[in-house]
Amino acid sequence: MNKVFLVGRLTRDFDLRYGANNTAVARTSIAVDRQFSTQNGEREADFINIVAFGNRAETMKKYLTKGSQIAISGRIQTGSYDASDGRKVYTTDIVIEEFQFLDSKGSRQVENNNTNVNSTNDVTPYDFSNESPSNNTETDPFKDFGDKIEIDDSDLPF
Repeated sequence: MNKVFLVGRLTRDFDLRYGANNTAVARTSIAVDRQFSTQNGEREADFINIVAFGNRAETMKKYLTKGSQIAISGRIQTGSYDASDGRKVYTTDIVIEEFQFLDSKGSRQVENNNTNVNSTNDVTPYDFSNESPSNNTETDPFKDFGDKIEIDDSDLPF
C-alpha cells in the first residue's frame, strides 16, 4: 500500500505547466512540522515536494498561495532524470489524490466573484477566530437543568 497523509503550509506558489496531451501539472513543496521539538524548544519541519495533475492542479494553482495551509492525501512517486552536467538526479514527490483547504475564509483572498472553494467537496471549515468565551446564562443551553445531575452506575450502558 502506498498512501501518504500530510498537513502543512505551502512553501511557495504552485508552478503550473502543461505537459503531454495538454495535461496540467502543478508543483510546489509543503512544510510539515515534525512531532517533536529540538532541545532548544524549536520545532523543525520537513519540506516535501508535491505535485498535482489535471483539474486538481488548475484548482490548486487558482486558490492556493504560499503560506496556505492544506491537508493532502496521495502516494509517493519516485523518478530520475539526467541533469545537464551528466549526473543522475533522483526525485521523490507526493502525487496529490485528495486535498482540503484548511485556511479560514477570511484569511486568503479568492478570485472568481468572491466565490470560495474550500476543498474538493466544497466543505467549509468553521472559523472560530471571531468567537469569544461567554459566561452569559442567556446563551447557556443547559441553564434549566439545575445545579447537579445525578447518574447512577446502573444507568450507564457499559
